Amino acid sequence: MATDTTPRYTVPGLTVEQGGKLIDLLRLRLYALNDLHLTLKHIHWNVVGPHFIAVHEMLDPQVDRVREMADDVAERIAALGGVAKGTPGALVSARTWEDYSIGRGDAIAHLGALDVVYTGVVEDVRKAVTEAGRIDPATEDLLIEQLRDLEQFQWFVRAHLETSGGSLRTSGATTEKSAAERATD
Repeated sequence: MATDTTPRYTVPGLTVEQGGKLIDLLRLRLYALNDLHLTLKHIHWNVVGPHFIAVHEMLDPQVDRVREMADDVAERIAALGGVAKGTPGALVSARTWEDYSIGRGDAIAHLGALDVVYTGVVEDVRKAVTEAGRIDPATEDLLIEQLRDLEQFQWFVRAHLETSGGSLRTSGATTEKSAAERATD
C-alpha cells in the first residue's frame, strides 16, 4: 500500500517519486491556507475600533478566496495520487508556525499583525513556486496564481499601515505582537 506521500500513481509525465515530492510540498501549503482562513475569520470576529467595519468587510472576500485556494491545493494533491489531510490535528502537528497571537483588538493592530502573517505565507509560497517549478509546471502555475492573490491581499492590509511618507508603520517588525504595537503607535 502506498504511503500518504508516495502515491501508487500520479499524473501522466511525472514519476511517482516526483508526485510524492509535490504532495509533500502541497500538503504544507494546504495546512498554511487552512490556518490562514481560520486566522482571517478570527480577526474578522475580534476586530474593534473606528476602522472596524472597513476591516471586517475587507476580510470576508479574503476568507472566501483562501478557502478556494485550499480546495484547489487539496484537489491537486488528490490528482497527484496523494491524500489531502484536512483535519485540525494534521494541521497542528505538521505546522511550523505558532497560533495567531492577538485576541480582541483594534483594527489597525490586527492589520499590523496580519501583515506579518501574510509575509510568512507569501515567502513560503514563493519557495514552493521555485521547488514546484523544478518538477511540474501545472503545480507551479497553481501556486503562482495563489501567490498573486495573497500578495494583493497583503497590499490591501498594508494600505491601512502606510504612512503619508510612504513607509509602513510595521517596518522591521518580526512578530505579530510587535507589528500590532508599531501599527498603533
